[in-house]
Amino acid sequence: MNKIILYAILLIATALAPFLFPAYGTQLATLWLMVIVALTWDITGGQMGYNSLGNIFFYGTGMYVAAVVAIAMVHSVSDYTDASGGGTFQFTDAQYFTGLFVGMIAAGLFCSVCAVVIGFITFGLRGPYFAIGTLGVAIAAGELVSNWDWVGGGQGIALPVYPGDLDTGKVFFYFLFAATGIALFVFVKWLYGTRFGLALNAIRDDEDKAEGMGLHTMRTKLTAWALAAFFVGIAGAISAFQLIHFEPLETAYQTINLGIFMVVCVLLGGKGTLWGPVVGAVAFHLFKEVTWNYFLGWQWVALGALIVITVVYFQDGLLGWLQRMRPEWFGLTVDKSGGKTEAAQ
Repeated sequence: MNKIILYAILLIATALAPFLFPAYGTQLATLWLMVIVALTWDITGGQMGYNSLGNIFFYGTGMYVAAVVAIAMVHSVSDYTDASGGGTFQFTDAQYFTGLFVGMIAAGLFCSVCAVVIGFITFGLRGPYFAIGTLGVAIAAGELVSNWDWVGGGQGIALPVYPGDLDTGKVFFYFLFAATGIALFVFVKWLYGTRFGLALNAIRDDEDKAEGMGLHTMRTKLTAWALAAFFVGIAGAISAFQLIHFEPLETAYQTINLGIFMVVCVLLGGKGTLWGPVVGAVAFHLFKEVTWNYFLGWQWVALGALIVITVVYFQDGLLGWLQRMRPEWFGLTVDKSGGKTEAAQ
């Protein structure tokens, strides 16, 4: 009953947030983006134990796939992205929204296929080698796209503007991100309670033993990464239309910004937990916005300090720390004699 009340309060807060804080519409939408990328990273990084630094590849690829699909439905992509310009390209309201939603689905599916293809190569690596390998894929993708004139090269792509006033557009993209984030949360909550979720944890705990007991580890890893890539690709597609203009290195394949932020969010909240990525994303986003606004010039120092403090003092994340400090909040009782923490009956 308490969980139902909690979920109801969170849903109401989600629905009212853009109207209660209209001046922070973009920041609230970005908060949901952080929740999405943190939840998806934790599927492989927290639940399966494969720490990727290349999930930003799916975000950037999702942006480009959605943009190309939306443009190709109405105009020639090469003419639209021609660096010399000179053309006028109109989109009706119906064409805009059709391109947006078709582009979202196409981005998710394409990124899932990419995850399977890349995974066949990178999942042969483990530990830091896997992390570095996936990072290399993301960096290489950004460089390749920045030299591909058909998709705009280094200048990027400018998409049509939302067909309405600015405030309505902010609310629209906020709810689009929020709906995606809620759907993802419900999905992973169900997923972690299935046999597939147990298989992910088995790989994390001892992959060789799991494979020896008959678990198809490669198939499980590919499926998990494809699922994560699907939602990251959709998030990238929404971002492409929200930003209107994006370019490859600083916006799409931003390995040193969002690519790192999604990992920090999970570490801050708590790896391998349902709520950890959500709590970490909220805490990190609030910290980032405060430092960006009030400590101009020192924000990267503050973020670096946050990362160091998290790694040194909160290795289990905020949820792990709270569980040790206040076990009763999590339905746990502490056996004073043995010092063990047990689930309350």
